[in-house]
Amino acid sequence: MTARLLVYTRTTGYRHDSIPAGVAALSALEGYRVDATEDPAVFRPGRLRDYAAAVFLSTSGEVLDEAGREALTGYMAAGGAWLGIHGASTTEYSWPWFGDLAGARFDQHPPVQAGVITVEDKDHPATEHLTATWTRRDEWYAFTDNPRPRVRVLLTVDETSYEGGTMGTDHPVAWCHERLGGRSFYTALGHTDESFAEPAFLCHLRGALSWLTA
Repeated sequence: MTARLLVYTRTTGYRHDSIPAGVAALSALEGYRVDATEDPAVFRPGRLRDYAAAVFLSTSGEVLDEAGREALTGYMAAGGAWLGIHGASTTEYSWPWFGDLAGARFDQHPPVQAGVITVEDKDHPATEHLTATWTRRDEWYAFTDNPRPRVRVLLTVDETSYEGGTMGTDHPVAWCHERLGGRSFYTALGHTDESFAEPAFLCHLRGALSWLTA
């Protein structure tokens, strides 16, 4: 059975050039049907319930109206699923609930460069395909605080492997939780176009979606 995904890409702040590549990659995943939009009016109770998951693909700034906020809150409370990719943590800073949904708020990043990821938890569909470490090139987001007390951390990045880290020895970059009634998954990876052609990263997203929609 094909699962229907809402892929939301509205930006009112910084816009990532990789958004089209991300939409194309998600649309190509077997077993999923993607509706990609930047229209906040899709966030209404009668429409959201049709989706197996809502994907915020590098959204930024204020992207929902008040009715949309209420609809997303209700969707999650009723057992919905949310996937945030990269810039999703730069979204809806004035809405505390959304910070709880994402798990952490973006703070800053150094220039794009290679870094070494540590796979902290392999007992998850989004990480089970990975070896103990994963070296890749990305934009390494730091967050305003460490989400570890609130989430299940899956991946961390070793700040000694790149320049400009600010979180220290414990720097999560992918995690999940089930605290708001449904399932939430966030990955800070996915800044570049190349990410969405990288088999390991695509497996990471596919695994996240399989967990969210199980």
